[in-house]
Amino acid sequence: MQEVSSITEPHTSGSRWFMTTEDKVTLSCLILAMHTHWEEISVMDERNTPMRSYQVCNVMEANQNNWLRTRHIPRDGAQRVYIEIKFTLRDCNSLPGVPGTCKETFNMYYYESNNPNLWFIKESQYVKIDTIAADESFTQTDVGDRVMKLNTEVRDISNLSKKGFYLAFQDVGACIALVSLRVFYKKCPTAVLNLAQFPDTVTGGDSALVEVRGSCVNDSEEFEAPRMYCSADGGWLVPIGRCVCKPGFEESKDYCQPCRPGTYKASSMDGYCSKCPPHSYSHQEKASECECEKGFYRADMDPRSMACTRPPSVPENPISTLNDTSVTLEWSPPRDSGGRGDVTYNIHCRKCPGDGRKCSPCGSGVHFLPRQFGLSMAKVLVSDLLSNTNYTFSIEAVNGVSDLSPTLKQQVTVNITTGQTVSVILKERKSKDSITLAWQGPDRPNGAIVEYEVIYYEKNQRDQNYTVLKTKSNVMTVEGLKPGTTYVFRVRARTDGGYGSYGGEIELETSHEGELPPASSCSEGISKIFMLSLMVSTFTCCRHCGYIKAKQDPDEEKMQFQHGRVKLPGSRTYIHPHTYEDPNQAVRDFAKEIDASSIRIERVIGAGEFGEVCSGRLKLPSKREIYVAIKSLKAGYSEKQRRDFLSEASIMGQFDHPNIIRLEGVVTRCKPVMIITEYMENGSLDTFLKKHDGQFTIIQLVGMMRGIASGMKYLSDMNYVHRDLAARNILVNSNLVCKVSDFGLSRVLEDDPEAAYTTRGGKIPIRWTAPEAIAYRKFTSASDVWSYGIVMWEVMSYGERPYWEMSNQDVIKAIDEGYRLPAPMDCPVVLHQLMLDCWEKSRSERPKFGQIVNTLDKLIRNPNSLKELANSSIW
Repeated sequence: MQEVSSITEPHTSGSRWFMTTEDKVTLSCLILAMHTHWEEISVMDERNTPMRSYQVCNVMEANQNNWLRTRHIPRDGAQRVYIEIKFTLRDCNSLPGVPGTCKETFNMYYYESNNPNLWFIKESQYVKIDTIAADESFTQTDVGDRVMKLNTEVRDISNLSKKGFYLAFQDVGACIALVSLRVFYKKCPTAVLNLAQFPDTVTGGDSALVEVRGSCVNDSEEFEAPRMYCSADGGWLVPIGRCVCKPGFEESKDYCQPCRPGTYKASSMDGYCSKCPPHSYSHQEKASECECEKGFYRADMDPRSMACTRPPSVPENPISTLNDTSVTLEWSPPRDSGGRGDVTYNIHCRKCPGDGRKCSPCGSGVHFLPRQFGLSMAKVLVSDLLSNTNYTFSIEAVNGVSDLSPTLKQQVTVNITTGQTVSVILKERKSKDSITLAWQGPDRPNGAIVEYEVIYYEKNQRDQNYTVLKTKSNVMTVEGLKPGTTYVFRVRARTDGGYGSYGGEIELETSHEGELPPASSCSEGISKIFMLSLMVSTFTCCRHCGYIKAKQDPDEEKMQFQHGRVKLPGSRTYIHPHTYEDPNQAVRDFAKEIDASSIRIERVIGAGEFGEVCSGRLKLPSKREIYVAIKSLKAGYSEKQRRDFLSEASIMGQFDHPNIIRLEGVVTRCKPVMIITEYMENGSLDTFLKKHDGQFTIIQLVGMMRGIASGMKYLSDMNYVHRDLAARNILVNSNLVCKVSDFGLSRVLEDDPEAAYTTRGGKIPIRWTAPEAIAYRKFTSASDVWSYGIVMWEVMSYGERPYWEMSNQDVIKAIDEGYRLPAPMDCPVVLHQLMLDCWEKSRSERPKFGQIVNTLDKLIRNPNSLKELANSSIW
């Protein structure tokens, strides 16, 4: 839509300086000066309506120069002004007896000036606008028939800069009448789009667009600076950015209306007002959140869209399992979690004397495994309790809103009394009528040990006769026993708090009549250790013998080993070229030899350690010509360099996947030796992303990452570990398909403090490498997954350097301390979480490449899951 505005207001009644084409005007108020032969007259139009005009018809004399000039016309801020004139012009051939001096055109000029009161302007100062010719001219017959052949012409002048201008018309010998003159400019009218208001805007001085910044309508704020472009014809183009309604307001056509009672909008990023979540309400308009009902609460970290919740009920069914000075407590979760999923448990421990005195906290000497507070599992082991002591444990369930409730937390209590058992009873020596015992006292007695009590009896005679002895030492010799008889011994300790529980039973036998004294306990122990070692050795030997002689499976007997590999039916496994006695055989097995005459090298596109990399064309017989990349081995190479160069081809030739760079073949029978691969038009991924920073949709970026993951899944399934996965080693073709490349072999850890892996294809910075690979040189598919997480970060940051300017040593230290790269700008939270999963310190916790592909496929199928953006820092 465009709007046309006249520059000035009406000057006098019935007469205007600038009128619409439908208006009939006189020009007397517009014209300031006439120079020779121009006359102001009244004429009748075809409807017999009088009409004022300026005319000149001095065609009988040569060299006419008759000027008609307007008053000063203020431009009113316009840079481009349009001039519409209506006029009539007499056909020179219809004038009898007129010599060749008659003209059928006139000239139009303008002069810019800040002075509105100029009375004289030199002809040379005017700027010519155009020579005006009539589409129709009238004759004497038309005059008799009162037919007016009115011509309309529009011209424009651009890039005006002064306060105003004068128009002038030059007659050079025509018979002409100026009937109407309208001067106007175009502007883009006031508009509201995407909740942004754009003011009336005058078009530019030329054909260029005028950028206009919009202002957000009431109760809205900028999401992205709103802009539009005003075109030269007065239309709005190319809306950019938008405003969004503030919290508590929702969009309604071109304005923001308040949320109704019972609804809310928490964030300006939410589209519309939502119904209050369960157990919450809003009684007023413009609510940005709903208040919780009595007894329900919302934690600070809870989203406003979450239902209000309450503290959990008491834990149920507590069970204690006592073991001397430790106890295992277990319980069932509360019946009511309060509507939350973050229920945890706290254990409060009190020690109770049992003599009427109050219970006191257990103190730091008691230990809880895994912890005392914030337990996620309904189980805890409490250790290092005092022996023979009463304890009360209170188990409380809490959740994210427990601290907001004024009521006491719900608890269930468990009471236990620990024993005071003697840990171990040892036989020191024996004779035919005595046995010497030694034991270890309780680990944590509840006071100083006063004495020990030893009870013993003949085996199976406990109910008939037993003896109790007391001693203050932890060694005792029991005498007066029967020869060759088995006795049962038990020991317990006593403190000021009383007796503890008896320890476990031990059976010991006295010597027989005439039996030699037994070996000491030390020699006896050595003998036992020797026998145990002999048994283990014998078992191990037998186990190995059994393995060696195990019957071979019939299918196994059919497997044939060739070149250090075994072919398994229905599977495909990567074969390392070094398993070949002759590495050239690996090249012959996996790479196709190409005749050098089929290759046309066109230009150099890079350089590597072994030589140049060129682009060119390959034309094989009966096949269409294709573009290829050509790696050549430079002159003067050694045989080892040649093998190393071709080893990449023997690796690449084993792969066949749309996301792995494709080997076309090799040239080995002539010089230079060459490796031919498919040509990737967009080069390396990191350079490509930097060049097109911010130009791709999130789905396109996820598609790139999915392609890389698919290629790595294929390599992982073939048991190939890449070791150097980085955006620089991903190539991109014209269809934005990403393909894994760089399959060099040797990777050696330097002792350099900047510690980078060195390969025959370049250096691998520490910042791409998994911690276990740095520390222990342990490369697996799991370490490739870590590197893939870094590649994801590179993609989402459009090729930014991981860890920025940190040194490699600082990177290693930070990762070891738990630091992980933060989410790049505008990175969806699900993608950053996937990166963090790839960067799990324990390699067994990282996802497999197959799982990564499945995750990315789900995100592509459900783009809404990519809308939530991640936070900016991770520790």
